[in-house]
Amino acid sequence: MKFTTFNFGNELQDGLDMMGFEDATPIQQQAIPIIQKDNDLIACAQTGTGKTAAFVLPILDKLTKTKQNNKVNTIIIAPTRELAKQIDRQIEGFSYFTNSSSYPIYGGGTGIEFDNQKQALKKGADIIICTPGRLLAHLDFNYFDTSGVKHFILDEADRMLDMGFYDDIMKIASELPKERQNLLFSATMPPKIRELANNILKNPESISLAISKPAEGLTQYAYMTHDSQKVKLVREILKGKGKDLSHVLVFASSIKSVREIKKTLNKAGMKSSEMHSGLDQEQREQTIRDFKNKRIKILVATDILSRGIDIKGIELVINYEVPHDAEDYVHRIGRTARADRTGEAITFINPKQVKNFMEIEKLIEKEITKLDLPNGFEKAPEYKLLTKKKKKRKWNNKKFKKKHISPK
Repeated sequence: MKFTTFNFGNELQDGLDMMGFEDATPIQQQAIPIIQKDNDLIACAQTGTGKTAAFVLPILDKLTKTKQNNKVNTIIIAPTRELAKQIDRQIEGFSYFTNSSSYPIYGGGTGIEFDNQKQALKKGADIIICTPGRLLAHLDFNYFDTSGVKHFILDEADRMLDMGFYDDIMKIASELPKERQNLLFSATMPPKIRELANNILKNPESISLAISKPAEGLTQYAYMTHDSQKVKLVREILKGKGKDLSHVLVFASSIKSVREIKKTLNKAGMKSSEMHSGLDQEQREQTIRDFKNKRIKILVATDILSRGIDIKGIELVINYEVPHDAEDYVHRIGRTARADRTGEAITFINPKQVKNFMEIEKLIEKEITKLDLPNGFEKAPEYKLLTKKKKKRKWNNKKFKKKHISPK
């Protein structure tokens, strides 16, 4: 289906033509007509399917066809500042030939940035893209007139709930006009998302796209290993491959692991950097720039980068441990082998994570090759489910001793 099918206004269509947008993706084909009809929507679609354009384009089209009142028209909530900024950049591209304005609002900045955000809210940027906590901070000061909000959009809602933003989202929703269009996009659809949808959306239409399988150009491997071997194994893998790679992404689940891996790699002469929520905004932005510009080859990160960040040319992704959810594995390795490129993904599995990895293989309908550990490593554990050891029940004889009852 061509974008011309949606009958967008000339200004918006000119922007799409300039950007080379011709054919709509499946999520765009299904979502745009629903949004154009002003219906609420709950959509299950993962990162990389074109979902941002699916909700941004019909909103921009409405903005170009209706008179605005210097109030915020649309609020988009995103889990991280990186995703908020990325959505804002896409809106800038799409709206190039329109008069629509947007502004990203997120925490971690300076007082000047907070004041700029305040002005965007007071003067009424058409679209604001916010992280939940920072928007609540502005709402607390009572200078944001929400009466003009016509559209409320939650992007990567499952991620936000994982981060503990359920109450924040409900509080924000309570501050908005009841008559508005609500759109909820999520990569997965756990019960908590259904609960959120039931509390916010009104008679929504529903779209569910099957989670995409890993790209054809992606080679996947795994190592069975003990946790104590992992840091050394990362170093060994990159020692052999590092010279031929310009972009390597290592995912770890904790900030502590990220720092340990980075320290080990730097000691071995492999320049790397770290990315996690413990860094301030300026540090995170500089790290992303350095990685994109190849000033650093290896980036060690928590899941803050697993969704919503598009860094081209990543050749290798290493999962320091098995992601807890199978869908998160697909998101992580989806950072590589993009746009017909080839790539490689390697996952470390400890004995307790075998069950989770089996769930991943079931989801992607593929058995992933398990490699032998390099020479000099302790023997790897077997790839098999752990059996629960039956605990021997200790009987407390005292408990069962009959009390001596003296005859009366």
